[in-house]
Amino acid sequence: MVQPAGSFFAYPAASELIALDAGEAPRFWITIDTEEDFDWDAPFARTGYRLASVPALAECQGYFERAGVTPIYLVDWPIVTHDRAAEILGAAQQAGRCEIGAQLHPWVTPPYEEEVSERNSYTGNLPVSLQRAKMTALRDAIRDRFGVQPTAYRAGRYGLGPETAAMLAELGFRCDTSVRSGFDYRAGHGPDYREAPLHPWWVKAGQGAVLEIPVTTVFGGLFGRAGRGVYHRIAREGTHAGAALARLGLVERIALTPEGIPAERACRAIDIAIDLRLPVLNFSFHSPSLQPGNTPYVRSQADLDLFYRWWDVVLGHLARRGVEPTTAAEILAMAERKAAR
Repeated sequence: MVQPAGSFFAYPAASELIALDAGEAPRFWITIDTEEDFDWDAPFARTGYRLASVPALAECQGYFERAGVTPIYLVDWPIVTHDRAAEILGAAQQAGRCEIGAQLHPWVTPPYEEEVSERNSYTGNLPVSLQRAKMTALRDAIRDRFGVQPTAYRAGRYGLGPETAAMLAELGFRCDTSVRSGFDYRAGHGPDYREAPLHPWWVKAGQGAVLEIPVTTVFGGLFGRAGRGVYHRIAREGTHAGAALARLGLVERIALTPEGIPAERACRAIDIAIDLRLPVLNFSFHSPSLQPGNTPYVRSQADLDLFYRWWDVVLGHLARRGVEPTTAAEILAMAERKAAR
């Protein structure tokens, strides 16, 4: 389908991507989908979720402070309206030790006008007026709760639509981090990001430009850079073909996340990303993984201990490779400097 100008799905030419200058080192960014606890295997529901993992945000923030990292918490409606979450994150944000952005789960964000379904769990599938209303409600709630205008946005379930860029620009957002390059969500009525770039790029949309900072996923294995095409010809989301390709050493898709990716594979992905000269290595995970029992990735205290050991290993590898942490504000400043040349 041909996408209109100003769409996150209208991928730019290679010459328009944000690239490193000669001698410039990449940076890494830690983005946290900060959200309610719910059963990932159950149908979507507006009620019945929990917020038991919220106190664990304090331990998470303390860990990253000690590591010298300023994470960005992409908060959704249940988090914004929760007093303890606002207390933990608000104190860190006011001290300059974290950033606050927005993540939209449409099924739990007012106004509640749509039927709750898998298709409607992707915000970009909703009527444009309802998308705008939900995005406005979340933006205003963050501003009122934390005293900051959020500039970074992530669509829950990576659910961008053709009109999202224009709405983000209209609402004062400066960057988006919803594109998950190398993934295809069409089977569940979601977007197709198989061919999306890994480098950031500007999307000119209506009242301004929005910087897309894709979540980092690379392809390794014997096929090298050709592996992406091989993977998508053979594997399908939800099948075992991708795992078979990885076991054979031919192609492996590696996301920069502690959720389901062993630390040694993540370090290999970091090396691939550096070789690709990506200016930003964008790590991500879900805040419910900070407490055992909420996600498939952290089921026990031992899993949680391994989660933090994962970060010990990965942050150590980044330091050895000379990749330093960054923030949304710094990424925007870098991209603006390059665009002004």
